[in-house]
Formats: sequence, C-alpha cells, structure tokens
Amino acid sequence: MAAKAFVVHFSAAKPSKEPFYRYPDCPSTSQSLPLKSLSGNKPAGNFNNVLFISHYTLATLHRRLSPVSAGDSDVPHPFHQESGNFRSNKAFEEWNSLTANFSGAANIPFMLLQLPQIILNARNLLAGNKAALLAVPWLGMLTGLLGNLSLLSYFIKKREKEAIVVQTLGVVSTYVVISQLAVGEAMPMPHFIAISVVVATGLVLNFLNYFNMLNAGLWRFWEDVITVGGLTALPQVIWSTFVPTIPNSILPGTIAFVVGVAAVVMARMGKLSKQGVKFVRAISGWTATLLFMWMPVSQMWTNFLNPDNIKGLSASSMLLAMIGNGLLIPRALFIRDFMWFTGSSWATLFYGYGNLVCLYCSNVISKEFFLAATAGLVSWIGIALWRDTIAYGFNSPLRSLKELVYGQ
Repeated sequence: MAAKAFVVHFSAAKPSKEPFYRYPDCPSTSQSLPLKSLSGNKPAGNFNNVLFISHYTLATLHRRLSPVSAGDSDVPHPFHQESGNFRSNKAFEEWNSLTANFSGAANIPFMLLQLPQIILNARNLLAGNKAALLAVPWLGMLTGLLGNLSLLSYFIKKREKEAIVVQTLGVVSTYVVISQLAVGEAMPMPHFIAISVVVATGLVLNFLNYFNMLNAGLWRFWEDVITVGGLTALPQVIWSTFVPTIPNSILPGTIAFVVGVAAVVMARMGKLSKQGVKFVRAISGWTATLLFMWMPVSQMWTNFLNPDNIKGLSASSMLLAMIGNGLLIPRALFIRDFMWFTGSSWATLFYGYGNLVCLYCSNVISKEFFLAATAGLVSWIGIALWRDTIAYGFNSPLRSLKELVYGQ
C-alpha cells in the first residue's frame, strides 16, 4: 500500500481509543498515529518523517503472530519481532479475515446440533412426557457445559472474539437443555441450582474480564476454580466410560481434586518454578480440550460394546459436528494455537468423521454420502494448509505444522 494512503489516514485527528481485542499485546493496526516527531510534540515537518511513520505502520500491519511452543498455548498472542514477507502481505490479511469468519460461521452447525434436542425436550415437557427426558444424560451435558465454560475463559484471555461467541453459545444452549432436564425432574434440583450459580458467575466474570472491568485477583481465583474443576472431571469421566467393565468409583476424581488443589495452592504460595506455574495456568484449557476429545472415544467404545446402537446415531448430526469443528481448524492453525488445533482436529476426524465411518461400515449411510463427506474433509484440510503456507510466505505446509507444535 502506498505511503500516500497512510498520510491521509494519519491526518485524521486523534488516535483511536478503542482497544484492539484480537492481539492485546500490540498496537492496533487500525489506530491512526499522530504525525509527531520522535523527540517532541511538534508535527512531522517533512515527508521523510511521514515515510518513516508509514513504513512503521506497514511493518506493524504485516508482522505475523509469533509462533509459540505447545506448552504456551494459553498465553495471549505475542507479535513477531521481525517484519513478515512483504510479498505475502495481502494474502496474510485476507487469510486472517477469512479464518476469523470461518470461526464465527461455526456457530451455525453447532447451534443446529443442539436445537433439535431443545425442541424435542420442549415437546415432551408440554405433552407431560417427563420420562422421555431421562434418555438425555445430565452428567454428560454437565461435562460439556463445564468444558465450554473453561474454554470460554481460555478464549477470553486470548481475545479470540469468534471463538468466544462459539463457546458462549455452547454454554447457553447446553444450559437450556439442563434447565429442561431439571423441570422434567430428570436431574436433581439441588445440582441444577449449584450449576446455575456456577454458570451465571462464570459468564459474568468472563465478560467483565473481557471488557477489562474485573479485578486481577478475582480472575485468578476463577482460573483456580476451573483448573481444579477440570482436573477433577477429566479422570472421573474417563473412568466412568468403562463402567461396568471396571468397578464404579469416585476415586479418580477425588485423587485429581486433591492434586489440583495442591498444585493451585503451591502456585499461589510461590513454591513452584516459573515453568511449574505456567503449567498450572494451562491446565484448565487443556483439561477442557481433553474432555471434548474424550467424547468420540467414549462414543466409539459404546459402538464397540453395542454395535446395534450405531443405527441410533444421526448422520446429519455427525456431519454437522465435523463441519463445525472443521471450520475452526484454519483459525487455530493460523494463530498457532496448538491446543485449539488439537481439539478441533480431533473432534473433526474422530467424532464427526469417525462416526460417519462407523455408520458407513454398518450400512446406515450411502456410499455417495460417505465419499462426499470424505472428499469435502480432505479438500478442506488441504486448503487450510495451502492457504496458511501462502499467507506466511513458506515453501511447505510442514513449516506451518512445525511452528504450530514447537514454536519458532
């Protein structure tokens, strides 16, 4: 872009005071910069100063996100310290915008996934058929709700707006289903009241933090709560999947709870190293991701034990799950978020597509349906890798994957 265009932009009065939410650690590229000299408050007196400021803004605009290691996925996006490939500037900005739009579009299939259940529950409640609501496992819904709430906090911290909307929709829609179960007496009312308090508190704290209206100490306390909660839920859910093959027990969750509390207390008291504190901070996001990643494993285990149950799976629901999670993959790859990429890819391949494979092998769906879904998925992943490679000016998509996992 020519420097002249930036001169016009800079001359527009005052700098914007609106925060730049996507990358909070760097100046917004949409902010106008006053034409001041570096040594004082006098306006830039010659075109060389203007060219300098224009070059600065071009460099700021086209620097790319710094790849971080997989263990640092929970930190806000840092900016790369080197100028990006200027030949890829347009491709970078276009793919940045497109991946954000894809992430936002994921709300559509995710909403369509939950809506039929909400409508069916409402019909059963109106008809007085409360027994039908017992078919919906409230513990499973609760696990998904807590996962959404933890990931909401994760993306609030990263200022990833489209993902925030996805997780908020997940929290609200799942809570609606749980409310219906409570009304239909399909879950204990005391549990529902406690869940309601947690959900309301979580939503309020998250959005207060998003708008920088929350005390840092209160936010750290909330992070400690979801860290312990996620660490407690994950091993308990994994254990419960294999009951009655193994004895029913709350021991895994209890042990994890004690370990979680101990880790949080030690981190607060300064008894852990810097790497240890970083690890504890990352637990909530990873446990939420692993909870969602366990869902396809649980489903496939159920399919293995009861092959006839496969016919009860909805092919359209599995396709929507594949599409919704697949739409998140390009964004996760683009911002080098290994945790998000892992969860989205796993859900796409093993939950959505994996169950379509099971349905096809059981002759529940047609060959044409299965091949179309396969071709669409392979093409989508290929396009995501190809466009990311072009956006960053690399020669191979393997470079993008290497940065995603190991950082720079």
